[in-house]
Amino acid sequence: MFTFVFLICMFGIFGRLIGFAFDMAWGLTKVLFTLVFLPLIILFFLFKGLLYIAIPILAVVGLATLFKSLDARV
Repeated sequence: MFTFVFLICMFGIFGRLIGFAFDMAWGLTKVLFTLVFLPLIILFFLFKGLLYIAIPILAVVGLATLFKSLDARV
C-alpha cells in the first residue's frame, strides 16, 4: 500500500517537473528561432538576390508580431 502511494506521489512530482522542462524547452526553441534563425534566413535570401521572397516573409512576421503585441495589451 505504501509503495502504491509512493509511486503515485513520485509520478505526480516528477511528471510535473517533466512538464515544466518541456515548457522551458519549447520557450527556448521559440526564442532561438525568432532571434537567430529567422534573421539568418532573411539575410540569406537578401544576399542570394531573393528579395521578392525576403520582403513578404519580413512583412508577415512583422504584422504577426504587431498583432500579437496589441493582443497582449488588451
